[in-house]
Amino acid sequence: MNEAQHNKLVIFQSKEIRRAWHNDEWFYSLVDVVCALTASANPTDYLKKIRKRDEELGIYIGTNCPQVEMLTTSGKKRKTLAGNTKDIFRLIQSIPSKKAEPFKQWLAQVGHERIQEIEDPELAQERMKSLYEKKGYSKEWIDKRLRGIAIRQNLTDEWQERGIQEHKDFAILTAEISKATFGMTPSEYKTHKNLPQKSKANLRDHMDDLELIFTMLGERVTTEISQEEKPDTFSKSKKIAQRGGSVAGNARKQTEKELGRKISTKENYLPKTTLFEIGEDDE
Repeated sequence: MNEAQHNKLVIFQSKEIRRAWHNDEWFYSLVDVVCALTASANPTDYLKKIRKRDEELGIYIGTNCPQVEMLTTSGKKRKTLAGNTKDIFRLIQSIPSKKAEPFKQWLAQVGHERIQEIEDPELAQERMKSLYEKKGYSKEWIDKRLRGIAIRQNLTDEWQERGIQEHKDFAILTAEISKATFGMTPSEYKTHKNLPQKSKANLRDHMDDLELIFTMLGERVTTEISQEEKPDTFSKSKKIAQRGGSVAGNARKQTEKELGRKISTKENYLPKTTLFEIGEDDE
């Protein structure tokens, strides 16, 4: 399981809840659960108070819960008090909230889906296909998008094999490939497509067929070069990312010359993607 799969955000009634795959099961951020179930302005303080109160009653919330590494809103990794499904149910019982029962049902569903997908990985792909179909994408586009996700996962696995772990380093390398391929970083590309910078819109969900193809080419070539040369420093991996992107960039320029138009379009799918976004990190 790669970095993107280890750390995921799941959504309950528009509230983001961080979770991480730890000891062969999902662990959820306790403070995020508190935030989702209460109107507290300070969920961290709220969690401390209910833990103290329940400890006095002989209930030990979080006592055996591990500190699991998760991403903060700034993209940095921090140890976060987290609980498995059993721990979260115990926490829910201590919070007087009308959302408790819907949250229990939601928690059971997301956990069940993950177990199914581990036993049969094709289920995860089928679920993603279904979500994209509901968004209105064509079958041909969906096939390319899912293939692109697989190529991206292979690339991030390769980077991890070369000792690259930090989210910011993944973002830097991805930006190098994008600049060499399209002449724009992912952030600049979002601006080009008029996508809100602070939204959760995944850039690749707003690319057309050719944009996806050249994105895949740059990342696949980068993976191949890295596997062949086995860079042992971040600087070397950065140069390889530039080289891989340049292969795709040269192919893009030749294609533009033949077609007489730019590959990078300003078109996006914003009207069709207001409910949910899928996919790996763009940056």
